[in-house]
Amino acid sequence: MGAKVERGIEDGPGNLRGALSRLFQVREMGVFIALVVLVCLMSFASPYFLRPLNLFNITRGMSNIGIMSIGITMVIITGGIDLSVGSLLAVSGMLTARLMYGGMMPWLAVACGLGLGLGFGLVNGLIITKVKVTPFITTLGMLSIGRGLSYVFATGLQGAVASNIPMRDPGVNFLGGGYIGPVPFPVVEMVALVLAFSWFLGNTVLGRQIYAVGSNEDAARLSGVNVDRVKIFSYATTGILCGLAGIMSGGLLSTAATNAGEGNELDVIAAVVIGGTSLAGGEGSIIGAVIGAAIMAVIRNAFVMLHLPVFLQTISIGVVIILAVAFDSLRRGKRR
Repeated sequence: MGAKVERGIEDGPGNLRGALSRLFQVREMGVFIALVVLVCLMSFASPYFLRPLNLFNITRGMSNIGIMSIGITMVIITGGIDLSVGSLLAVSGMLTARLMYGGMMPWLAVACGLGLGLGFGLVNGLIITKVKVTPFITTLGMLSIGRGLSYVFATGLQGAVASNIPMRDPGVNFLGGGYIGPVPFPVVEMVALVLAFSWFLGNTVLGRQIYAVGSNEDAARLSGVNVDRVKIFSYATTGILCGLAGIMSGGLLSTAATNAGEGNELDVIAAVVIGGTSLAGGEGSIIGAVIGAAIMAVIRNAFVMLHLPVFLQTISIGVVIILAVAFDSLRRGKRR
């Protein structure tokens, strides 16, 4: 009995070390630690940073990026890329506002906006898989098409420049600007979607196929995976999530703007890469992408809090992206 107790005591520290070792091997742990360090630094740099109002503003500000990063994570895991997300956000929100402004029932207009995002995503996936145009070129072209259509929905065919259309339905506005208690409703939406899609990637056949396609497309095809279907699903899901983000953005401001989402493609891809998703495909997680989005949001908030120049914010985001990609390349090189 005494020997067993002593053995248990001796094994305790080893078990603890083993548990800690396994914990730090989790892909998201490194980026989570970086987020914690950044939050700690900001809490010392500004006495206002940890105030609940500021923290809720940060999380609400990152909700659109976090929601779109769910789709982009799946796209990049399959070995693709999508540069059209900012334009899809704008055109979906603009169509919803235009239909509501014209008298359509608000929730039917919302369904049309989501359907437009889904349609753009399906077109992206079909062109990439069936016409064999590279994802970069396909989605770069769709970026321009979506942005142009947002002006058409805003101004008509005459081409006059207009910046926004009112979106004043209280129910629709709640999607982007509502609260449940002190918690912004966009944060609730983001958390629910992150949990649902994280479960989907880890526990469904299609979710595992997304990783298989990105790891080795030829091997996945020979194993019976419908590679085209997997890619189309990833782009279509990204499209409808961008549509939701566009409606949320319009709801927050009670207006849909033609310049909504400009530059969001950089922010979303940066969040995904910072979160540990490999641009080579086959690796990544939605949880990591959302932590990456949180890091981006904290950095942006830090520049506002500390009254630093805007150009430094843009430069710092670029540096963070390059470092994240370089780290991923070095890590993959060591594995080989």
